[in-house]
Amino acid sequence: MEHFFTLTPERMLDSVERALRSNQTGVRATGRCLALNSMENRVYEIELDNETSVVTKFYRPGRWTKEAILDEHQFIRQLAEAEVPAVTPLILANDTTLEQSEDGIYFAVFPKVRGRILQELDDLQLAQMGRLLGRLHNVGEKQAAPHRVTLSIETYGKQSLNFIENSGLLHPNFKSRYLEVVQALLAEIEPLLAGVRAFRVHGDCHLGNVLWQPNGPFFIDFDDMVVAPAVQDIWMAVRGRGSEADRQRDVLLAGYEQMRAFDRGTLVLVEPLRSLRMIHYAAWIARRWDDPTFKNAFPDFGTTKYWQEEIVDLSEQLQIIRERQTQWN
Repeated sequence: MEHFFTLTPERMLDSVERALRSNQTGVRATGRCLALNSMENRVYEIELDNETSVVTKFYRPGRWTKEAILDEHQFIRQLAEAEVPAVTPLILANDTTLEQSEDGIYFAVFPKVRGRILQELDDLQLAQMGRLLGRLHNVGEKQAAPHRVTLSIETYGKQSLNFIENSGLLHPNFKSRYLEVVQALLAEIEPLLAGVRAFRVHGDCHLGNVLWQPNGPFFIDFDDMVVAPAVQDIWMAVRGRGSEADRQRDVLLAGYEQMRAFDRGTLVLVEPLRSLRMIHYAAWIARRWDDPTFKNAFPDFGTTKYWQEEIVDLSEQLQIIRERQTQWN
């Protein structure tokens, strides 16, 4: 991991030039590179001397196997083949989309594609995004991703809780209460997820991972691609709660259903999936706590304030799920 934490522009540029066959093509990096926003990986925009730019992603060691990353790349390629807007990784000097640096860090190179991030969507844009998600899921269901994580009680819930409990970062004053609330949540959620159909989805399709061009949206950053129910992408696209969020979700689903059917009964999973993401997110930070950037980005993590707020938020989730179960029953 030390090589990853101390990845320098020089090492990164050398790796990318080798992967792009710069010694054969004569196209080299100008030396200008811009670090892009990414906590998990190291992502850079690199200017080339033929007046183009590429984006390279150096994957965090130990998170994904080579096979799991290639599952991601295969999904993106299949989306592009189905004319679903997607930025496909380039074929590199080794005739694959994945290469290793001299330090053994896997990386991929993508063409730079321009677009803008929208913080809010109007109804027309929500419908457009719904149609895009429907098309994405049409591709996602056609093939398995055997090396990717399945979003489940075990992977996002129990494994996350186990890591947090044994990390040494769970404050002892709040340990018993945190464990109690999370275990109660998992007990409520587990039967709700049982038997729900799952397939390849984006997994992290919040608005920051959607770029807009004049002809519509496209998704970027498939790093969190998972096998999950379709509703995982629906609630991530419209993350709010309440009557307005419900209305926006209806607009998005109206667009989605122009492309494929959606089981609206699975909307009962919105709050359970939100809860699992909250637990998984805390474990994600804990797993990265040896990375100096995480300590800077999450200065309150592990403090009494942090765990107290987590318990309050998760307790609220538990209450909401129980109340909605009562309504459905």
